[in-house]
Amino acid sequence: MDQSSDPSIHQVRLFLVLAEELHFGRAARRVYISQPAFSRQIRRLEEHLGLALVERSTRRVELTAAGRDLLPAMRALTEAADALRCSVAEEVRTVAGRLVLGSYITALPVVTELVALLQRRHPRLEVDVREVDFVAQTSALLDGSADAVLCYAPVPAGIQTLRLASEPQVACLPEGHPLADRASVSLAELAGTPVVGLAPTVHREWRDFWAADPRPDGTSVSYSTHTATTFESSVSAVSRGHGMRFVSAACRELFPRPGIRYVDVSDAPPCAAVLAWTTARRDTPVVVALRRAAADIAAALRGVPDPRWWHTGFAAGT
Repeated sequence: MDQSSDPSIHQVRLFLVLAEELHFGRAARRVYISQPAFSRQIRRLEEHLGLALVERSTRRVELTAAGRDLLPAMRALTEAADALRCSVAEEVRTVAGRLVLGSYITALPVVTELVALLQRRHPRLEVDVREVDFVAQTSALLDGSADAVLCYAPVPAGIQTLRLASEPQVACLPEGHPLADRASVSLAELAGTPVVGLAPTVHREWRDFWAADPRPDGTSVSYSTHTATTFESSVSAVSRGHGMRFVSAACRELFPRPGIRYVDVSDAPPCAAVLAWTTARRDTPVVVALRRAAADIAAALRGVPDPRWWHTGFAAGT
């Protein structure tokens, strides 16, 4: 049997129920699925194995010799799967200690949701949420002062990420800017507006991405003399008319500010909100627990028609 066609544990469990009931209708009712769906799963199991397991007639159902011979192995398989599930559940319950999670805004609803989910799953795990700026969102990972960070991509080499959600970029402009009242602008139209400068200690790839530098048409990007390291300081410079910033579309709802306007950018690439950690800490129990919880939140966000990673109108389970 080719490993690519291995039967599922679910199919094996259904066959064991059929072996006890010897009746498709009763077996289907017992597992709360329709009889046609039950029959299809048994057929697929037989196809995966390349063996007939059941003799069917209008009057009765009997196991074939192969079906009877395989019963002990199938029971052992489901027992092993149950034991594995119990072991994983026990390991999850025993995660304890302290997790340091960085975020550029600690009050984001996604941070609250993630911490709450972790604490429901791991009552003995202490979660310390710390605010990090544009520099510390990577330096805190590399120097070990944070176990993981919620931030926007890109990240330096040596840091791994889990994408939580994607969203558009928008231009943050002074309210008196000639383009501030437009519904949408292009990168070419913004070429003459300087970008508020970030500190040289901010990761270069991240600085370039959030300045759209270089522009698609090769136009050079000019910068103000600022060396901002935080969202607030860079937006404050924008409000004083010193330049512009590219920011995530979430900022419209999260950070309304006097003196600025958020304008759609028609040809800017989307940005990604991520959970980031270093390769060295990837398999520590606290980071494994965090990654699992974040993956569940990311999966829940994929079910939202217009996913925005700061929303909490979804259920990530327990």
